[in-house]
Amino acid sequence: MPFINDILRHRSLSIVGLEKNTGKTVCLNYILGRLNQLGVECAVTSIGIDGEQTDAVYGSAKPEITLYDGMTFITSEKHYRIRRLVSEIIDIDPRRTSLGRLVTAKVRCGGKVLLSGAASTGLLREQIGRFSAEGMPLTIVDGALSRLSLASPTVTDAMVLATGAAVSPNIGQLISKTRFVCRLIALEEVEPQLQQALSPLERGIWAVDSEGCIHDLHLNSAFMLDKENDGLFAYGTTLFAAGAVSDRLLKHLAAQKNIADIRLIVRDFTKLFITPEVYANYIKRGGQLTVLQRSKLIAVCLNPTSPQGYNLNSAEACKALSEALGMPVWDVMKVEC
Repeated sequence: MPFINDILRHRSLSIVGLEKNTGKTVCLNYILGRLNQLGVECAVTSIGIDGEQTDAVYGSAKPEITLYDGMTFITSEKHYRIRRLVSEIIDIDPRRTSLGRLVTAKVRCGGKVLLSGAASTGLLREQIGRFSAEGMPLTIVDGALSRLSLASPTVTDAMVLATGAAVSPNIGQLISKTRFVCRLIALEEVEPQLQQALSPLERGIWAVDSEGCIHDLHLNSAFMLDKENDGLFAYGTTLFAAGAVSDRLLKHLAAQKNIADIRLIVRDFTKLFITPEVYANYIKRGGQLTVLQRSKLIAVCLNPTSPQGYNLNSAEACKALSEALGMPVWDVMKVEC
């Protein structure tokens, strides 16, 4: 049972994909089936809608989500009514979504379900916290589309990354795109004292001086930077961007004469909206990039087929990706029970 024991060391897990149709639901069903075999209780929910029978874009058949006796799940009222399993309602959240209130239920006789959960990561954190407080050993969040924000360590403790032919039918490009995301996931974490000092800051760009003191640079975002922003390094060359970081900020920093001394800290890898080329130039010139919290990548799973009809050789693609990433890559459809 590849990587299942690693999952059981955490209280929450997100399943995210680099693109649509990279096999997230197949990964989820594999994990749920193995947990059922082990007799592990878990809760399952989604951000957005997942588990539909037909792909909304390509019209192709999609695997449905299978839940087993004893599992707990959250979905909207609309999709709870059309479930194909027997369940007992535990709670109905009075807050409304576009598909109605969110229903929490326990499976009494397993079957198929369409999951449409919280619309925000804040609500997801609340749900995971509630399950944990009630003694639930594991909560799994299945992501709709390519919502990497679910993999933030502020939302879930660990993640499974799904990639495959839908990202690119060219194995070289597939490796390049997947490896780049994995490099961001693995960015070095800052020291605990700095993590504690910076975590409460929710917006803006801040400086950290040589004594570890935090200074507000009064820049709400990188878009306020200009080429002659002399005050950016008034307190030193360690900067913290509390919000999203784009190519704009990395380009600005890479253009500085003191780039080899610059250290940029971001909250976690999900805040980085940067391209491989800009990142590579920033690092090549000597810039440092670190995170307050590093996400725990449990496994990388591969879907060798794409809805456009492209097919990769599963064994060859898994081997090539594994060598490039330095970790096992699984096609869960090929894993022996």
